[in-house]
Amino acid sequence: MGFILTKMLSVFGDTEHKVIIVGLDNAGKTTILYQFLTKEAVHTSPTIGSNVEEITVRKTHFLVWDIGGQDNLRASWYSYYGNTEIVILVVDSTDRERLTLTKEELHQMLAHEELQNAALLILANKQDVKGSMTTTEISQCLTLDSISSHPWHVQACCALTGEGCQMAQSSEPVWTEGGAIPTADSETPVHF
Repeated sequence: MGFILTKMLSVFGDTEHKVIIVGLDNAGKTTILYQFLTKEAVHTSPTIGSNVEEITVRKTHFLVWDIGGQDNLRASWYSYYGNTEIVILVVDSTDRERLTLTKEELHQMLAHEELQNAALLILANKQDVKGSMTTTEISQCLTLDSISSHPWHVQACCALTGEGCQMAQSSEPVWTEGGAIPTADSETPVHF
């Protein structure tokens, strides 16, 4: 599928848009959040509960929730789903052994009623590590082709360098075919 989230094309104005970042522990969720916010790698520790930051890009406001991915915290992810427009699933591209668990969590999450209108971005993190899985391998393992209820896209990235996960830093959108979020002040899209 791999096309832009159609729903995002209607995102205009000074309103706030809720984004949740989820994934298993040690996938790089918090590092990606702060890469979006500061465009730098920051030292992080395991998230107990959640972190929340507001990111503003050309008058478009995103309230971004980074939710802890430890086993005991995943059971509470549903409590963050209300009003979520975008789900960012961070996958550790080196963690082949737990990709089946990631798949189970993803499909269970997308079946939740409160996420029925949410778009999905999968960030295949740790692409800088030798032997990491490609986006194609991750797409196949997560059976993304079976997802027809949510627009989705897989993006390779490296949270430490920011490659592949910058917001509004490149002239080419990461999500193509209508490919980004239009902003309030111009026709220039916000890029993930």
